[in-house]
Amino acid sequence: MSDSLVVCEVDPELKEKLRQFRFRKETDNAAIIMKVDKDRQMVVLEEEFQNISPEELKMELPERQPRFVVYSYKYLHEDGRVSYPLCFIFSSPVGCKPEQHMMYAGSKNRLVQTAELTKVVRLWDLWEKGAGGLDPWIC
Repeated sequence: MSDSLVVCEVDPELKEKLRQFRFRKETDNAAIIMKVDKDRQMVVLEEEFQNISPEELKMELPERQPRFVVYSYKYLHEDGRVSYPLCFIFSSPVGCKPEQHMMYAGSKNRLVQTAELTKVVRLWDLWEKGAGGLDPWIC
């Protein structure tokens, strides 16, 4: 039932930005940070970053407000292959207002479908891995 719950739609401009991001040719780490516009009840672009490390990305997220992030990073496999996984990150820190948490939680599935992502990772799973510890199998 929670899969069918839609609290906020995705802004059409953000949909296009996500499509472009999915097919980008650049090989640096990049991120799109999104937020819920409560008045419009819509997920919108907040900020876009190029060449951003996981640690820098962590510093860009608000301490007491939820955010959605799509992150692309360079991953070197043990056999020497290079891939650029696309991760969807849902940040919902302790201390955020329950109303905010509900709006984000109710909008997450629609955003994941819109961005055509297949796996979702919780923010603390990434940070527990430490510096450079992004693992494409959890993204």
